[in-house]
Formats: sequence, structure tokens, C-alpha cells
Amino acid sequence: MLLGYARVCSPDQNPDHQIDALHRAGVAAENVHLDHASGAKAPRPHLDLILALLRGGDTLIVTRLDRLARSVPHLITLGAQLHDRGVGVTVLEQGIDTATAEGHAMFGMLSVLAELQRELTVANTRDGLAAARARGRTGGRPPTLNTEQIRHAQHLYDAGEHTVAQIADLLGVRRTTLYGHLNTNTNTNKAAATSAHPETAAPADAAGTVSGADAGAGELEHPAPTRKSPRTCPNCGHEPTTRAEAAHQRADLTLTWLHRHPDTPGGIVAGHHCRRCQPADPATDIACIVCGDGPILAGELSTATAHTDSLPRPVHRWLTDAGWRTNPTLLCPDHA
Repeated sequence: MLLGYARVCSPDQNPDHQIDALHRAGVAAENVHLDHASGAKAPRPHLDLILALLRGGDTLIVTRLDRLARSVPHLITLGAQLHDRGVGVTVLEQGIDTATAEGHAMFGMLSVLAELQRELTVANTRDGLAAARARGRTGGRPPTLNTEQIRHAQHLYDAGEHTVAQIADLLGVRRTTLYGHLNTNTNTNKAAATSAHPETAAPADAAGTVSGADAGAGELEHPAPTRKSPRTCPNCGHEPTTRAEAAHQRADLTLTWLHRHPDTPGGIVAGHHCRRCQPADPATDIACIVCGDGPILAGELSTATAHTDSLPRPVHRWLTDAGWRTNPTLLCPDHA
């Protein structure tokens, strides 16, 4: 499939000459994507979209390289990524076509330059950190929560009387920030204590009962088949072992995580995770300005949001379909 990309610096500029050239190259009108972006850091939602749509064997067509890349390092990185994905590139005015041996060799060199750039960046960063440590300085941003706040958050978490969202709101931080500071090992200790003192254990339900007088301590009399309960994680199947852990897991499972669909271009997959299987960073919290609730963007969706300072179009569409208002501010269905 042929996909075309055009860019102008401002709405006043006329992109017709780029669009006409893309049409002459065989790109259908519905496959032409246009951005209005001037600076190197300006968001380019249509470029992000076209990069998500491209698959191996497709060809990206632009009129000039400066329409595609923000800078030379960006061109090197982008060209290497497209080469690795098996995506062809045609630059009309500069006569570059990766379908030819010369064009293929050129974009192959971009992969080599990208690797060199990464190695230089790592080396420079390592040297800078070593010099800073020698002068008694440590890198990184200051922590969002201080030691006392982390200890207080952990105490509330262990008590099982507050959800993670409530604790985050109390401390004025996002849920994703709070998750990075919480330690759930105390739930394991509570499980061990409960096993050592069975009299404090929660009574079993009628389906799989513990016979108090007739059976020995802790022995099951006619144990029932294992059943999935509402607190069981639908993703990994983890079952809480204590009341406190169950309370936290129920709260965790109310959170909706949004992932990019692996097979459908522009598609979104909504999932629910317990603490054990929650996606690793990056993660971005989408919060209603009234109540602070909302889904969490994971992986590529979070990265795209961080790079453009705006929500990707598939996320906008998902929120709108779910009843959110996204313009001018984020409002959940309860407050839209």
C-alpha cells in the first residue's frame, strides 16, 4: 500500500503542490496525510498516525526529506526504523527510492548511523554521570513524594481501607506515580500470619466449606472445585490470599489500561490488570479534571502522548465512544 505524507509550517501555506505530487505518484486521496507543524518539537499527529499504519511491504512517499524529518538525527532514527520494519521510502524531488539498489543502500546506512548515534549518546551520558558523581552530585529528578509521604501511603495501602486512587488523590499525585512507590510484600507477610493463626482467617463460603467441629483445624471436608471470583485478575488469573490484598486487587481491577491493538491499525485494546501483571513503564494517566478518574495509557500510546504533548487520535476516539468530553478539557461521562 502507498501512503503519502505532506507537511507545511503554518495554515497559511498552501500544501497543494505536495498533495498533487503525491497523487501523481499513485497515492490515493484517502491515504494522504497532512500536518501543520513548524518547529522541531511541534506535534505531528498525522505523522504518528501514518507510522502506526505502515506495515512491512508498504511504501511511504514524501516530496522532500525535510517534509518528513524534524532534524538530521530524527531522519537517521526514523529511516532506520522504517528500514528494519521492511517499509519502503520514496522521496520524489530528491530521487530517492528504496526499491532501487542505491536507495536501499542509503537507508541501510541510516541504520548504521543510528546505531553510532546511540553508542555516542550512551558514552557521553556515562562520562557525564561519572564526572557528576566524582563531584558528589547525583542525577535524576527529585522524587515526587518524600520519605514520610511514602511511609504514610504504604500505611494506608496496607490497612486496606483506601483504594490506590484515593491515596493518590490524598497526596496530590497520579496513580502511576504512587504505584512506583508502593510495596505489596506486606500482603505476603499477612498471608503467612493468617496461616499461622487460622482463627483470624476469613470464614470460607458455603461452596467450599471448612467443617469447624467435625474436621481438623484447617482441613477441608468435601472441598468444592476451584472457582473464579470477581476479584480474580482476568489477565493473569492471580487470586488474592488475604482480605487486604483482595481489597487492593478489586480496586486495581477497576482501572482500565489502554493498549495499542497489535493487529488493527489505529485500534485500541482495553484491559484490566492486577498489581502483578500491570504493564511496565511508560504509562500515562488520563484523568477527568473533576474527579481525577480515567484510563491509563500503556506502552506505545503513552510514548506517543509524551512525544506530542497531546492524546493520539485512537485514544481520542476511544474516549469519545466511551462518553468522554475531550475538548477543551477532559471530562469523564459522569461529568460531561
